[in-house]
Amino acid sequence: MFFKRQLRKLLTITALLFISSFASASTLLVMGDSLSAAYNLRQQDGWVSLLENQLSQSHPDIKVVNASVSGETTQGGLSRFSALLTTHKPSWVVLELGANDALRGYPLDQTTLNLEKMIEQAQQANAVVLLVGNQIPQNYGQRYTQMFFNMYKDIANKYELAYLPFMLKDVALNKNLMQSDGLHPNKEGQPIVLQNILPYLQPLLDKNKEK
Repeated sequence: MFFKRQLRKLLTITALLFISSFASASTLLVMGDSLSAAYNLRQQDGWVSLLENQLSQSHPDIKVVNASVSGETTQGGLSRFSALLTTHKPSWVVLELGANDALRGYPLDQTTLNLEKMIEQAQQANAVVLLVGNQIPQNYGQRYTQMFFNMYKDIANKYELAYLPFMLKDVALNKNLMQSDGLHPNKEGQPIVLQNILPYLQPLLDKNKEK
């Protein structure tokens, strides 16, 4: 009987510790398109999985949820975003959307509105947003491509967000780091993408950790 009581006590303590650990965990939600969905690669080779592996060592209390979908537009992301916020209650959101809007020639004012709605929803849910910008090929016209690139900076300034101008820096123009389509990083390019993102993401995570 004594040993049974001790075993029950031990199991209860273990369960409480597990629940406490789970409750104190914070969630990082990645909301992106194929650039964050490990397009044409194994999931474990994508930059989000590489980030998750790194955070398991440096920030073990952070859970990473990758809600990225290949081909996603800002309209599609917006339609899913509210439910994702409700389900996962993230402390941080990496917002990496818009490239597919531009590649399809969508009006930038609508793309801007969709991104702003997601940012406002995230902020209302007390999540810190890292806005990831992008660039599109020059064959879409210099005026449109420049307006698209500037759109992210304007949004970041408006909402006072952490802002990464281009996640494919030192990757996009290197054929050894890109897939044959010229749009998506290959396995070798993914760690560099992560290194581009970390200087902007790490301070947000560390700031929360210090609280």
